[in-house]
Amino acid sequence: MQIAEIYQSLQGEGLLAGTPSVFVRTSGCNLRCHWCDTPFTSWQPTGDSMDVDDIVAAVDCLGRRHVVVTGGEPLLFGETLNLCRELRRRGHHVTIETAGTVLTAPPGVAPIADLMSISPKLASSGPPADTPAGWAARHASARRRDDVLEALMSDGPWQLKFVIDSPDDLDEADGWISSLGGRVAGGAVFMMPQGVTADDLSRTTAWLSAACESRGYRLAHRHHVDWFGHRRGT
Repeated sequence: MQIAEIYQSLQGEGLLAGTPSVFVRTSGCNLRCHWCDTPFTSWQPTGDSMDVDDIVAAVDCLGRRHVVVTGGEPLLFGETLNLCRELRRRGHHVTIETAGTVLTAPPGVAPIADLMSISPKLASSGPPADTPAGWAARHASARRRDDVLEALMSDGPWQLKFVIDSPDDLDEADGWISSLGGRVAGGAVFMMPQGVTADDLSRTTAWLSAACESRGYRLAHRHHVDWFGHRRGT
């Protein structure tokens, strides 16, 4: 599988924010969000081919219990299933970060993660209509797979993180959650401001925090932007 980077840092988002973790970032994605903060794994995927044993060895060298398998879209790779199972067998707590559009294992198979962190992509995430290779249409047709979301949420602990840039985004997320009905009752639902600078995040958080309080959602700060800035390896 193609790996863009393996590094240790603090988890910056969601239920485990602040947890020292090793990040295994796969390269390659089936979506093209216009605001993607890791374009080196999507728009211009880079990295090295590594097998599961080499990845596990690199993780073990960094000495952290918590491991975050992210991307790109890590569930595009069949090897991700074996990687996560081996990491868990060795005693690691594994979070998978996914857009919730791909399944690597059929429902009913033993869970491959301790936390499934799902970031469904709203309509505003799409690239411009004139993006080469037909990516606007490809993104639009692939970004929402409720059947996949439901399967991932039935597979163990999970969190949903919607990236919010405007009140229209929040309304769309509201409708999406409502359409999932009672299936969202067993996990955590976060609204996360879009942005890669502290100023951008502050502007959105100023109104989003009050909206989350009134609607009963959790606010997902992007702490790593405040802690480290927008740079690789953090």
